[in-house]
Amino acid sequence: MDLYTSLRPLLFRLDAETAHHLGLSGLALAHKLGLSRLLAPPAVHKPVQHMGLCFDNPLGLAAGLDKNGDYIDALAALGFGFIELGTVTPRPQPGNPKPRLFRLPEAGALINRMGFNNKGVEHLVARVRRARYRGVLGVNIGKNFDTPNDRAIDDYLFCLRKTFSLASYIVVNISSPNTKGLRDLQHDQELEKLVRALVQARQDEAEKLGRSVPLLVKIAPDLDAGALYSMVDIFLRHGIDGVIATNTTLARDGVAHLPAGGEQGGLSGEPLRERAVSVLRLLRERAGSELTIIAAGGISSAADASERLAAGADLLQIYTGLIYKGPHLIADILSELSS
Repeated sequence: MDLYTSLRPLLFRLDAETAHHLGLSGLALAHKLGLSRLLAPPAVHKPVQHMGLCFDNPLGLAAGLDKNGDYIDALAALGFGFIELGTVTPRPQPGNPKPRLFRLPEAGALINRMGFNNKGVEHLVARVRRARYRGVLGVNIGKNFDTPNDRAIDDYLFCLRKTFSLASYIVVNISSPNTKGLRDLQHDQELEKLVRALVQARQDEAEKLGRSVPLLVKIAPDLDAGALYSMVDIFLRHGIDGVIATNTTLARDGVAHLPAGGEQGGLSGEPLRERAVSVLRLLRERAGSELTIIAAGGISSAADASERLAAGADLLQIYTGLIYKGPHLIADILSELSS
């Protein structure tokens, strides 16, 4: 039995958000003391290249676990091929009232309605500058909750410009269900305006910096084929580099009867797997090889990871699976992919 498996019953006696912060603090302490090897086996070196970037392996950490960049080096020591921070907003904000994070252990799932709680982009930038990690680092950007949608572009542009010189890639999050009206930005007209502005800003920043940064969009799983195809067409038309499929779902298939199954927010983990795979296949069908697709949502085993790659994913991200399975899930997935 590994160390995380031994500690998990204690962590799960605490409410989910308290356990989250305690677990990250413990991870940081273990890293500082040089004890990361007790939590995870040695990293697997399986380099892949996408979007002009070289990833040490195809398995990354999804946004949400380290919103503020406070634990970059400790998380990197677990063996991830890339790390994504955020979602970060221009100004700090507390997020939604607590409780706002709920475990559904019978389903290997979480429901969250965090609401982009974060310390703001200036804090994240400072933390990235202090980190020693030199691997691929993504930054997931959003808008403040009190910024109306007709000014949302300003928030995204602000975060893009602030993080451009430090990020390996930037993700535009328009799919969280926990910020009122955010998913409206996925609609054709709003999406086209946002994408056009971000691509132009990317070009301007690239000319100043002397290098470009890939732009990706994170999308919801609660979209039909027509909406997905329309989004892909917009991405290809304007030069978006990739898609993260998917964010959490509003559906409650298979969990509505469970304690906390009726809580408001986005559902992640194993119940999302089938829906996320379906979206992935539709995206790949429409995009061909023109977009890099990072698969996320319901990847809880090596078999899940293999299924996503077979369905057309280029890269993978985990979060909820890590909460339930622990850091050994990283090694299990990468060992399977290397066999």
